[in-house]
Amino acid sequence: MQLSERTWPEMDDYFDEHSIALVPLGSTEQHGPHLPQGTDYMIAQGLAREAAERTGFLCTPTVTIGVSDHHRQFSGTMWVEPPVFREYVESVTRNLTYHGVDRVIYVNAHGGNIQHLREVGRSLRRDGTAYAIEWMWDESIPGLVDELFETNGPHAGPKETSMIAYLRDLVREDELEAAYENGMAPVDRAHFTRNGARTFHDAIENSDNGAFGDPRDASAEKGEQLFEAATDQLVELAEWLDGRPSEELLPVDHV
Repeated sequence: MQLSERTWPEMDDYFDEHSIALVPLGSTEQHGPHLPQGTDYMIAQGLAREAAERTGFLCTPTVTIGVSDHHRQFSGTMWVEPPVFREYVESVTRNLTYHGVDRVIYVNAHGGNIQHLREVGRSLRRDGTAYAIEWMWDESIPGLVDELFETNGPHAGPKETSMIAYLRDLVREDELEAAYENGMAPVDRAHFTRNGARTFHDAIENSDNGAFGDPRDASAEKGEQLFEAATDQLVELAEWLDGRPSEELLPVDHV
């Protein structure tokens, strides 16, 4: 069920029966010369909507701008400061709880959002408002990602390229070679760590064009495999969460 496509009486009927919502979140930021700026939120939106279609659970409108200042040197990247992002997501979630939602899955497709969504979830649970958890699509299917791609990357690599090829057909095929040649492939983690510390702050310090991994290895067929596998994981998670008794979701009492 898509909230934005429903009337308020239809939503009233939903809240009489269900107390769960899927909230898709991503970013609007550079994804190399071959992928659109909306890559992350397009992926999150596609997964959340499909899971909602399969389960009948509520899917909210997508949060399209996230914590992306580490990509700011690339034209077109948009971002909000972390405290603003956390406050906004928490406010949106509290809005849902006003209507009776007490469990939320943040369907996330941007690494920069992860720690902030988890912090919001902890805050909401501590005060008994809601049980909200962050779900990152590629972290739900690491084995398949490793199986499909020899030279993967955390950003603008073959997994995201495959997903966009499948979902939106917006890959700039003529830029794939340049994305590989001028990006970081393979991803050399020794390049940006020293003695256990992460030594960079911005993506441009490691990749001239913002791409990581070999996007030439991507295909719509692989994207479909990723999408179906990740959707299955999200559906299972949502059904598990929907079935939990409310008392099991509350914080444990102080010793």
